[in-house]
Amino acid sequence: MTVPSRGTLPLLLCLCRPEDHWKLIPGYIEAFSRQGYEVFCVGRGVALDTSIEELIRTCPRPPVAVLHFESALPLLPNGLSHCDVPTVCFHPDTYAFTDRRLRWSFLFDHVAVFHPGFDTFFQESGHPGAFLLPHAARREFFDLPELDRVFEIGWVGQLDGPIYRRRARLLPQLAQNFRMNDWRKRLSLEEVAAVYRSSRIVVNIGRDDFPQDANLRVFEVLASGALLLTSLPTELTHLGFQEGVHFAGYSSDAEALSLVRSFLHKEADRSRIANAARAKVLQEHTYDQRVISLLNRLEESSGQKLAPARSWSQPRARLMALDFFISHKVIHCALRQYLSLFGGDLYATWQGTGLLVRAFGRMVARYINYRRLGDGQPPIESATK
Repeated sequence: MTVPSRGTLPLLLCLCRPEDHWKLIPGYIEAFSRQGYEVFCVGRGVALDTSIEELIRTCPRPPVAVLHFESALPLLPNGLSHCDVPTVCFHPDTYAFTDRRLRWSFLFDHVAVFHPGFDTFFQESGHPGAFLLPHAARREFFDLPELDRVFEIGWVGQLDGPIYRRRARLLPQLAQNFRMNDWRKRLSLEEVAAVYRSSRIVVNIGRDDFPQDANLRVFEVLASGALLLTSLPTELTHLGFQEGVHFAGYSSDAEALSLVRSFLHKEADRSRIANAARAKVLQEHTYDQRVISLLNRLEESSGQKLAPARSWSQPRARLMALDFFISHKVIHCALRQYLSLFGGDLYATWQGTGLLVRAFGRMVARYINYRRLGDGQPPIESATK
């Protein structure tokens, strides 16, 4: 078989760089490559509100689709809703700030939501292009020879923040009672995979505000051959996984500790469940499967303009961009969008004025609050919420 040269591969324009979402985007880029596609990422220093036409001109050849991942780069090109090629946005944390995500998604033809039920919510709220695309595992990290399982429990994840109180409470108890890896250490994706592949059990402790989350961790654990012990209820049951067949579930901290002890003494049961889960994930829930699903969707909807914003006026689309930039605290881009509304739609101008006034009010309130606390400096905040 003749392998086509890189210059002839169909091109996908990605509106961020791999390092802007280092957990997600590299896996997709490699999976697209295995399907015969090249992913071209925007360059450094790109203006966050540049035009989509300008970005397309930077591509080595015309793209067949535009991909917008939720990332640390809050890029939203002008004119996106009237792009000549299909556009896709990805919402991994669909459960957080859902109303905002729904509003912004109207600018795109296809909306990949990572959590079951939100695809239906988006569709019923007026977006015909919403579809479910859950997290996945990178086969190249897990379809490997078995390692010695030197840890009774493995765990990797974030601890800081008010949404991780249960995690901060339970992990020290686990570490006190069982042999664990250094769960406070920050690791690369390859190192995370190695920890799971070296563990007999991994306890998933989700966010306090969304404990049922079928997050990236659970798919990586399921692919690793470790037994996944996760809190109930869980979204995994809506994705074809069964408790007692592919994972074990707990409802309290005490039950989690008890189940760990039990499965450490029931090696046959642990291996049976873990092996069934690993086989299922490597067959059905890899990035390759997700990319194939997405490419099939793009092919089936070829020629369809699904983004609701394609029928909007320009002021209405710019108002949505104003909302996006305000929410991401990119005020200079928000101001440019606001100024573009003048002389156009009076309703959009009025709405934009309200958004800006409320944004500046929140900024002033935060500044006054921190000065009152004696810090003297406003906080440095993340570009994404």
